[in-house]
Amino acid sequence: MKKFLALLLALVMVFALAACGDEPAPSGESEAPSGENVIKIGVFEPLTGASGAGGKQEMLGMEYAHSLKPTVMIGDVEYTIELVPADNESTADAAPSAAAELVSQEVSVVLGTYGSSAAIAAAPTFESAKIPAIGVTCTNPQVTVGNDYYFRTCFIDPFQGSVLAAYAYEQLGATKVYCLGETGNDYDAGVINYFKEAFEAMGGTVVEANFPENNADFSSYLNTAISEGVDAILTPVSIQYSTAIMQQAKSMNFEIPILGSDTLDNNAVLEAAQGLNAEFVVTTFYNEGGDPDFDAGFKEFINSDSVNLENNGGNDMIAAVSVMGYDAYNVAYDAIERAQSADPADVYEALKTANWDGVTGNIQFDEEGDAIRDLAYIKVADTANNTWINGGTQTVAA
Repeated sequence: MKKFLALLLALVMVFALAACGDEPAPSGESEAPSGENVIKIGVFEPLTGASGAGGKQEMLGMEYAHSLKPTVMIGDVEYTIELVPADNESTADAAPSAAAELVSQEVSVVLGTYGSSAAIAAAPTFESAKIPAIGVTCTNPQVTVGNDYYFRTCFIDPFQGSVLAAYAYEQLGATKVYCLGETGNDYDAGVINYFKEAFEAMGGTVVEANFPENNADFSSYLNTAISEGVDAILTPVSIQYSTAIMQQAKSMNFEIPILGSDTLDNNAVLEAAQGLNAEFVVTTFYNEGGDPDFDAGFKEFINSDSVNLENNGGNDMIAAVSVMGYDAYNVAYDAIERAQSADPADVYEALKTANWDGVTGNIQFDEEGDAIRDLAYIKVADTANNTWINGGTQTVAA
């Protein structure tokens, strides 16, 4: 019995000591062991599907920014920043589940996406979780309307549509334009709608057409444009569709100028247009050469890794969406640093007062969460030499 009581007393002491070791850490102190101070930034991008090439380039800019700023100080503690990707597959259908995946990963803020339809579909998920999201190149106004938790760093389609209309009317001398988009695509419909409003206000005429999802043959649409006697075509479609349009236009010896929105500012589209007889012009967020120091550093980053090079389309040409991804990461980083917190609620409040001088210009947000921007870059394709010519910048009333 004495031995039993001694053993029992020893066990009580062991459990008592173990319990003392389980006391919670004082408020403000991390419970995580050394090396586990991590802040997660969600990357909500299309890494597959029709817009996969653009999503990879946008993420490439974020990865470059992350390579330069991989940690952040909160108080006296250094936190490692982890980029957590979720593929929205370029569709509105897959977007909510990709967004839910990021919510489950307990990210502090989300970056993306390339493609307005996916952003619009995922917006309620981020709002419900009260996690702020920063749209990078999703230009449709509906992304932020009625959603306090979605911000964006790019210009929006009312402005972009006006810029394209002004270019068509003033630079091309066009009075009749054929507008071609994918049925049910929010982004395509938005750009075409705002272009039409501005172009018709100038005295021009618009002929509209839509093709079904997964369409591969655009010859009938191009022939319709010819038969309608239009002076230009506007087709603000995905990379997948625009490359097919360029290839088929070449085979038809098409000569009517083709206008594209920011989605067509892509290496793959430019390559598909090589040898095209028609003038090819896009509106975009940045022209290579705008910041030589940034350009040099980013090109070095692209060429430093075969995966980076592949994700950039096989060369080191700088895509505007990559530069926007770079700026978006820095806006998020600045918000975390100013908030001195990884709590999404604190990051959200800090984003409201963002004032970041990025490569693409100063970034502040209005009451809707949209960036206050009044300038678009123009790129003209040199289809003989597979390169872009800097067409300058343009500002118009949205």
